[in-house]
Amino acid sequence: MRLESFDVTEKCIGSAPNFSNTQEWIYELDNPYLHGVYAPTTDEIEAHELEVIGELPEDLYGAYFRNGPNPVFKPKNAYHPFDGDGMVHAVYIRDGKASYRNSYIHTAALQHELAANEAVWPGVMGPFDFSLPDFPIKDTGNTDVILFNGSLIPTWYNAGIPYAMDPLTLQNQGMLQIDGRQRRNMSAHSHVDWNTGELIFMDYGDEAPFMTYGVANPDGTLRQEVPIQLPGPRLPHDLGFTTNFTILHDLPFFHDVNVLRNHNMRVLKFHRDIPTRFGVIPRYGGSDDIRWFECEPCFILHVSNCWEEGEWIVMDGCRSINPMPDASNDEGALSHMLAYMRLEANNYRWRFNLRTGEVREGDIDDLNTEFNKINQIYQGIKSKYAYHQRIPLLAEGGHTLRFTGLVKYNNETGQYDQWDYGEGVYGSETPFAPVKGATRDNAEDDGYVVSLVTDSNTWKSELQIFDAKDITVGPIARVKIPQRVPVGFHAWWSCGEQLWK
Repeated sequence: MRLESFDVTEKCIGSAPNFSNTQEWIYELDNPYLHGVYAPTTDEIEAHELEVIGELPEDLYGAYFRNGPNPVFKPKNAYHPFDGDGMVHAVYIRDGKASYRNSYIHTAALQHELAANEAVWPGVMGPFDFSLPDFPIKDTGNTDVILFNGSLIPTWYNAGIPYAMDPLTLQNQGMLQIDGRQRRNMSAHSHVDWNTGELIFMDYGDEAPFMTYGVANPDGTLRQEVPIQLPGPRLPHDLGFTTNFTILHDLPFFHDVNVLRNHNMRVLKFHRDIPTRFGVIPRYGGSDDIRWFECEPCFILHVSNCWEEGEWIVMDGCRSINPMPDASNDEGALSHMLAYMRLEANNYRWRFNLRTGEVREGDIDDLNTEFNKINQIYQGIKSKYAYHQRIPLLAEGGHTLRFTGLVKYNNETGQYDQWDYGEGVYGSETPFAPVKGATRDNAEDDGYVVSLVTDSNTWKSELQIFDAKDITVGPIARVKIPQRVPVGFHAWWSCGEQLWK
């Protein structure tokens, strides 16, 4: 893997940048995603031997990483959470002790804006500015974060430029480039197969063929990347994989590219008359090897897991049949953004028969949950458990996207256990942390699930650690974080064996 270097202003290296002006302008803007638990935390700090309530398990060994928006400058137009400059928060657990550090992701856009001392790029609500370099809206890198080939890789919601960071120091290493790959962008969600070490990824855009699919070797070199022809521009967010296949998404929730070109705005529409299609392609297959399966119209943000059962491919994930809820007339210029962020989805299963082409699909449960994770040792093979975040609907007070509880599903039965974080307390995506040295010989839920939680009653944050076998007991240990961590997006657990070799 080669890391493409680029100029970094003095504000980005050496001592921590001074972002104190951020706190001045956020109070001027009437946007709920800039206030309360969403307000940016701009200090970059490092702290060791953190206070722990309870006792850290001896077999918990590794690090929790979470990405999310922390805007620096007053936005040029209406602010969307995808516009906030990305920041990674990390909690390291080793030898019964915990430490914390955080860092901005030094994207090219952020560096330009630091040099200009103001916002340069517009946000996802537009209007787009195609005269700007790389992207006509701000690529913030604020969405997901994974570990691949020794580097922490943050990515962005809209198929942006992936970056690289040192997982132990969070030192920014520049733009990520896979040796042999001609393209730069990747979708928000790429996946590392913990069994092979390979990176499975896709990219999409507004020009034919509209998608590419690729696999990178564990050493960061490109194994292959092939074009995937779609009917037009799409906005796929995730993919799934089994031992031998990858499942790509063609979803009927997309924009009209002519509106974008003529009006510099992306207007999303859910096309209820167009079926959802899932393309099953051999992991190392070519463009002509893909097989498409038509399903009921829906949108999918996140896949839990996929596996093979004889001639069947099984995919578990969260399905939305209302990805663009009606906007409220009471919310003014932000109404469509607020409606889109009010995520409506439920736990769902699809099955595709590779011999007959038959499709079977249906609910696992109807609870409004998303940001679903599993034990990644079981990624690509049959699994039973998934760990979701409970999201209140608008009728339940869900004005903004927030996680009010942790849900452990048994996807074979549809039964679940849940833990409520508490009134005014909001969690983060909760990855699974296997016990130290775990393999597939361990029980699937032999480990812990970990959530970065912020309490709006005290404005304090902590890392809560749950025994995955029984989350209803509540957190068995709570690591006090030395600063408030705003509500964010995706999280990742890296086993200590991957970090401290």
